[in-house]
Amino acid sequence: MENSITVYPPATVANIVCGFDVLGFALESPCDKMLVRRVTRKGITILNKDDFDLPPEPEKNVAGAALLAMMEELPEGIGFEVESTKSIKPGSGIGSSAASASGAVVGANYLLGNRFSDNDLVRFAMAGEAVASGVRHADNLAPCIYGGITLIRSMDPLDIVKLSAPPLYVAIIHPQIEVKTSDARQILKKQILLSDGIKQWGNIAGLVAGFMKGDYDLISRSLVDVIIEPVRSILIPGFEEIKRRSKEAGALGGGISGSGPAMFMLCRDEVACKEVAAAGAEVYSKMGLNCYTYVSRINPEGVKIAIPQVSI
Repeated sequence: MENSITVYPPATVANIVCGFDVLGFALESPCDKMLVRRVTRKGITILNKDDFDLPPEPEKNVAGAALLAMMEELPEGIGFEVESTKSIKPGSGIGSSAASASGAVVGANYLLGNRFSDNDLVRFAMAGEAVASGVRHADNLAPCIYGGITLIRSMDPLDIVKLSAPPLYVAIIHPQIEVKTSDARQILKKQILLSDGIKQWGNIAGLVAGFMKGDYDLISRSLVDVIIEPVRSILIPGFEEIKRRSKEAGALGGGISGSGPAMFMLCRDEVACKEVAAAGAEVYSKMGLNCYTYVSRINPEGVKIAIPQVSI
């Protein structure tokens, strides 16, 4: 059995506008790089190889917390070392903490002969998300581990459904400000109007149906949020102008990625997606804000395992 493996956990988009805490998809880029080693002594060691100043203590680190949850179900006295090199900026809204937690458990599971299911891995990784945001949520973790577009049908018991979808491109527009997930959750309303709930449920059902039918027009009509976006969008400068310019450039629609500040826009093709990204960058350039943009397909694989090549 191998003692080390390199994995590449991708960025993810959670909520997909109307599906708060239940919908998400994986991106092809950006992604982190993690080297996971199996060691003979029990315990977790975290080595951060980037400049984000993340805590090395396992119980305070999202990758470490996820592995500690896994080790509670491992009878043997083994442990893991993790070297993490992050490209997904913490606080970006594109699943930085989920990438760390997912990469750690997927890598460790590979070194254990894949004894745990994907559902188990999401369950372990939720301990990492709890460290990051104070809440055990899985809308970033599920697509990071399963790949593609995922639906969290239930959290207890955990029930994850991988959805089919037509070819889609994604433009990510990331202004260089930070919105902490914990802060973005605190400002949400604790109660909603029944009429708003009915609108939201219709849009979630329409979006899922649009994905599975390959109906781009239905996808576009369903990318509407009447509950979360009106509250969180105040944290993101230029949000409404970005949405307007993106639709004019050919986007099907989009909104806040996770808790922000990054935004995402779904497109039918790469040409439109590049135009959307350029329009978003132009808006922030005029505002004097630095902005990163990415153009990606939806990643069907999730965490990539760099399986060593065996020479003959």
